[in-house]
Amino acid sequence: MNLAYLPSPSSPYLNLGPLMIHWYAVMVILGVLAAITLGQRRWSARGGAAGTVLDIAMVAVPFGILGGRLYHVITSWQLYFGPGQNPVEALYVWQGGLGVWGAIAGGALGAWIAARRRGIDFAALADAVAPAILVGQAIGRIGCWFNQELYGRPTTLPWGLEIDPANRPAATPDAATYHPTFAYEAGWNLGAAAVVVWAERRFRLDRGRVFALYVAAYTAGRGWIETLRVDPANHILGLRLNVWTSLLLFTAAVAFLCLRRPARLSPAVVTDEAAVPEATVGPAAADSGERPAAPEPGKEGPEPGREESPPPAGIRGSGDRPDTTVAAARKHR
Repeated sequence: MNLAYLPSPSSPYLNLGPLMIHWYAVMVILGVLAAITLGQRRWSARGGAAGTVLDIAMVAVPFGILGGRLYHVITSWQLYFGPGQNPVEALYVWQGGLGVWGAIAGGALGAWIAARRRGIDFAALADAVAPAILVGQAIGRIGCWFNQELYGRPTTLPWGLEIDPANRPAATPDAATYHPTFAYEAGWNLGAAAVVVWAERRFRLDRGRVFALYVAAYTAGRGWIETLRVDPANHILGLRLNVWTSLLLFTAAVAFLCLRRPARLSPAVVTDEAAVPEATVGPAAADSGERPAAPEPGKEGPEPGREESPPPAGIRGSGDRPDTTVAAARKHR
């Protein structure tokens, strides 16, 4: 008798009385919440305003879900549009099937749109949330365990995953245990998150290089894990499509790390619109209707007939309006 040390859940649902919620959806939501929480902590540590990551996530998450589903459906079209399939099931996100590549691309697009509206440096934002995304991905992958999907080849290892006969591949109906590739990927993601945080501090990565390292670290693990999986997938030159995607993204990320030069100065404190205080002095205060403070005794200004020395180079003259906008605050930070 083959004993599996990692049994599969008996049901993919969380029963709450009259409600039946898919565990897959629960784990994806928990992963998103973890990524937002950790990402906000890292953003705040850089001087960003509270709530910024949550606000951006309100745009990025829907874009990510849409992108992830589109990637899965396009790259596995035969599961929904092949002979005998039901195309409507392409909309059933709760049954699983979110391509990480599409989710990251879609989420990045949504985050870029939201960051641009708030006047936030997108590269700095991406660097802040990169390790948090890895943690979120690790939690979300556990949802595949409840659906008994995305497992690997048959194995007799002690940590083999027991799969019910109805969910086993047609080629190996008698094999009871398989590689738990979802668990491999979750563990890899947590380890990669720790490496990214360490490398960021050790090598003072900035200007998008932290995010590039995240991409390189994730794809390095995803590439070999993908070779273990036995779920249906399209192949190119004998390799699964996701293996090629991993190779291409890994190469692009490493090239970016090598070619992207670090900032000449020390990394500046990240600011966004909510974190930059409004200026309340100078002409701006005069425009608001406030009266300028009276000069202190003995400081009434230069004596008659005596010219005041010109300001040093780089300091604005009295006739110039001081930089009080958010853009100027970033320019001189």
